[in-house]
Amino acid sequence: MKFNFFYLKSVTTKISFILLVLLIISCNAVKKVKDNQHLLTENKIFVNNEEISTRQIYDQLYQEPNAKLPLFGIPLKLHIYNAANPQPDTLFYNWLHKKPKREKRLIRWFSKKQLEQIGQSYVGLHKYLEEIGEAPVVVSEQKSESSSTRLKAWYWNHGWFNAETDYKINKLEHKRAKVDYYIKTHQPYKLDSISERIASPQADSIYQLHKEESFIKKGAQFETDKFNAERERIVNLFRNNGLYHFEQEYISFEADTINTDHQVNIDLVIADRQITKEDTTYTVPYHAHFISDVNIITDYKYQNRNNAIKDSASYKGYTLYSFDELKYKPEAIADAVFIKKGQVYRDLDRSLTYRRMNQLGIFKYPDIQYMADPRDSTGTNLITNIFLTPKPKFGVNYDFDISRSNIQDFGIGFGGSLSIRNIFGGAETLEIGGRGSIGSSKDAADSDDKFFNISEIGADVNLSFPKIAFPINTDGIIPKSMFPFTTISAGVSSQQNIGLDKQNVTGKFNYKWYPSQELTQKLDLVDLQYVRNLNSGNYFNVYENSFSRLNEIAQDNYDQVNASYFETDDDPTDDNLPDLSIPDGTTAFINDINNGVYTLTSDESQTASDIIERRDRLTQDNLILATSFSYIKNTRENIYDQEFTQFRLKLEMAGNTLSLIAPLLNFDKNSSNNYNLFGVQFSQYGKVETDFIKHWDLGQQNVLAIRALGGIAIPYGNSNDIPFARSFFAGGANDNRGWQAYDLGPGSTGGINEFNEANMKITLNAEYRFNLFGQLNSAFFVDAGNIWNVLDNVEDEESKFTSLSDLSELAVSSGLGLRYDFSFFVIRLDVGFKTYNPAYNKQKWFQEYNFSNAVYNVGINYPF
Repeated sequence: MKFNFFYLKSVTTKISFILLVLLIISCNAVKKVKDNQHLLTENKIFVNNEEISTRQIYDQLYQEPNAKLPLFGIPLKLHIYNAANPQPDTLFYNWLHKKPKREKRLIRWFSKKQLEQIGQSYVGLHKYLEEIGEAPVVVSEQKSESSSTRLKAWYWNHGWFNAETDYKINKLEHKRAKVDYYIKTHQPYKLDSISERIASPQADSIYQLHKEESFIKKGAQFETDKFNAERERIVNLFRNNGLYHFEQEYISFEADTINTDHQVNIDLVIADRQITKEDTTYTVPYHAHFISDVNIITDYKYQNRNNAIKDSASYKGYTLYSFDELKYKPEAIADAVFIKKGQVYRDLDRSLTYRRMNQLGIFKYPDIQYMADPRDSTGTNLITNIFLTPKPKFGVNYDFDISRSNIQDFGIGFGGSLSIRNIFGGAETLEIGGRGSIGSSKDAADSDDKFFNISEIGADVNLSFPKIAFPINTDGIIPKSMFPFTTISAGVSSQQNIGLDKQNVTGKFNYKWYPSQELTQKLDLVDLQYVRNLNSGNYFNVYENSFSRLNEIAQDNYDQVNASYFETDDDPTDDNLPDLSIPDGTTAFINDINNGVYTLTSDESQTASDIIERRDRLTQDNLILATSFSYIKNTRENIYDQEFTQFRLKLEMAGNTLSLIAPLLNFDKNSSNNYNLFGVQFSQYGKVETDFIKHWDLGQQNVLAIRALGGIAIPYGNSNDIPFARSFFAGGANDNRGWQAYDLGPGSTGGINEFNEANMKITLNAEYRFNLFGQLNSAFFVDAGNIWNVLDNVEDEESKFTSLSDLSELAVSSGLGLRYDFSFFVIRLDVGFKTYNPAYNKQKWFQEYNFSNAVYNVGINYPF
């Protein structure tokens, strides 16, 4: 979590003051509406006497009522605007001089300069209120008439050429009014005959080959948008088939509707190219152009423009030039260029080259220019010149953040990375990074009365290069037009006084490519993770709930348990029995249970079995060697796009390769008859994760967002459980916000452990987002979800998913949030209430629906 606390404090203070002002002012919505004016409260559109609600049609109106808060229907921004005094300087001056001695007294208290600053702040506040508020929308006869005309144009553009529109302003009491719009569509016009008049034979030939792709179809209703789309299609078609000089202005459509009985006859006209030379204008037919040369200047700078070229190289029809010694392997640069010598000119090739060069990350935005080849007498050959300006060889980045989590009450994180571009001359990027953190935790293994009593340090190295590194050629499967990358990475980290003090070693070898602008695919061929627990004896200090339950069993059977297992107590009584010592007493007691030393009740045996299974799993070292494939589709065009769909699917398999070679190489086996590698039992499982997100733009900065997330991981072969690092958890700022992270589930157990996790998860989220004022947004949300154990070694029935009836254990939370948009990121505060808690036996709804049991989540950016 990264943000400036002082800036946030300033923003929060300003918001609090504004809200305080709103509480004490009158909520008269027509406060600034003149006596001869009326506040617009509602628009209604009737099509053929039926009211409609289509957002696209309402968007044609020039006036909409002031934005209102969802559910409450309060025009908050209007009230903020009304709170601002139109003449704050005069108001302050009058107040200052209302009493003869007031100004002198204030100057004596503050000084004259400070008093002037107070006056400026007062004026500034009222201007700020006007800025973030919204002026009253006053009904305008002219704008209503213009809206009616615009509605008629909208229906005309959709084929209703004879549509009639009208409007009526309904003036109400208290200076308010509504506007009704009436539309009679009549019979729509449909496309009949479609003919072409294309002057250039070569252009006509290209068009005829792709005629079936036309957006204009006989029998379809007339739509202007389809003609615009067809015009763009023709331009793209011609410019991607060699017609370098073709422009959209040469395309026109002629429509005939005279005596056609609501049919439209279309004539497509494509004229020859016009050339103006001095005072003479003449036309020439279009011809296909071809690329005769591709020149790449690899170190272009403006100050080098008149310098002589010092180095050059040729590779597969490309010629690379440099004003200094050539620092790039020709094949690496040429592979990022899609414009090829001898091929027909295509806009697409230029666009692909722009995109690929930007992806490399070693050049600034390239400049691609075409010029007529002076050696060609036919005038159809083009020389391509590509000017590349290198970015600096080295790049340095620093990170600093302040955070809070389940593990630490307060933490400071820091890190940095060094990027080395084109390190081996093949457009590779090497990134070396380090990270660390210190924090304070009451659960630290050895606090030693220090505030900063936990720490973590780590380092990473990452090498990325723009191709698929594989023994055989993969161009037939993943061509370079999919912009492939190969990445090799490794990382190490170590924790001190954090839980069990883990050492973590990771390594990855993956491929990423982009079949389309919306689609990303990723293959982690090798995903290696080794987790070593350095302080397993601290388990019951960390997982205190597990210790409490185990200790209760020991105390209930105090007479059977060896007294040395307990902490020293000179005078134990039935009401004050000693606790098991950690780790010696707990370890010995568990060994006795496993050996059947005690006579326990069935409930005690089940509880003890669950505690022992969880302890064994969370204290064992993990070795994971996995392969995964990710499919990601995202229709979002940019960060400002509010209506889009995202879909992610990840398939992961772990341990299969090791399982195949284990018997061949005679790996050692442990007491559970499973294979070990380097003394660690390797994990074997299959895992599926999927995530679907959909956003709808409802207009006026209102957005409806939903998410459905699910996952399951099944152990088999060499494993009977899923490693903690690859399991699922529920709750938290981006999940089920009525519960803290790791506090929810599994199933109906009620989150009895400190860190609850399982191998199956379902999460459903919905948010209605809206603007309050200025950059401050809000949202109402409902979250549902839980985690379960399935097909693993957990025996507790309450935590297992056995049938569809267990979907009744989906926990539900609801709440509201505030989000402040800083343009480059959003800081978010969500308040979640437990709405349906499956852990309760009887009344599950609204038992903890209050602020004392609410969960306050602070996050960066939106949860989904």
